[in-house]
Amino acid sequence: MTKRIKSVSIDQVMKALGDPVRISVVKQLLDAGEEMACGTFEHSLTKATFSHHIKILLDAGVISRREDGTRKFLSLNEALDKEYPGLLKLIQQS
Repeated sequence: MTKRIKSVSIDQVMKALGDPVRISVVKQLLDAGEEMACGTFEHSLTKATFSHHIKILLDAGVISRREDGTRKFLSLNEALDKEYPGLLKLIQQS
């Protein structure tokens, strides 16, 4: 099955990345180098608050979600680095 890649708007991306929690999610995905199960992210938030941050990243097209039964996996949107080269490198270095 081909993974659907959502196009990303720089305005939405910058707004989504304007929060330390969401930057942390992106950094964790960059460090992992692959998709991560939703329950494996390090954070100290309630489930509802963390889900809210994930929704913002999904809506902005920064990350993608894949479901496998009852498990959900998150990964970086492949289009992000293609449309905005160097952005992920800057995030990883920060």
